[in-house]
Amino acid sequence: MIKVITYGTFDLLHYGHINLLKRAKSLGDYLIVGLSTDEFNIIKGKTCYFSYDERKKLIEAIRYVDLVIPEKTWEQKISDIKEYKIDILVMGDDWEGKFDYLKKYCKVIYFPRTPEISTSQIKYDLSLVK
Repeated sequence: MIKVITYGTFDLLHYGHINLLKRAKSLGDYLIVGLSTDEFNIIKGKTCYFSYDERKKLIEAIRYVDLVIPEKTWEQKISDIKEYKIDILVMGDDWEGKFDYLKKYCKVIYFPRTPEISTSQIKYDLSLVK
């Protein structure tokens, strides 16, 4: 069984997220999503519209996702890869090179983002609506 993992905040779920998860699942048999907790997002300087529990329910409902785990720190990736016996880590290409240090534990693949959509753009567009 080939196990794949990806990490993210997945706030304001959109078709770019679905594209990433579908492509990630196509690489293996089992897809794990490390979902950033609310506390971790504060450390990262991110503000979410939906809480961790709400985002987790959304991600769990996606057919490509087999398991959602909390992402609490940057450093947990090595222990997650070992604990869950991960074969492939997938991240968006805006993280290109940032996780290459994990190549000694598993294969690392960076997928291109869906160019015409992003959570940041949605939040910006919504802020213009009054």
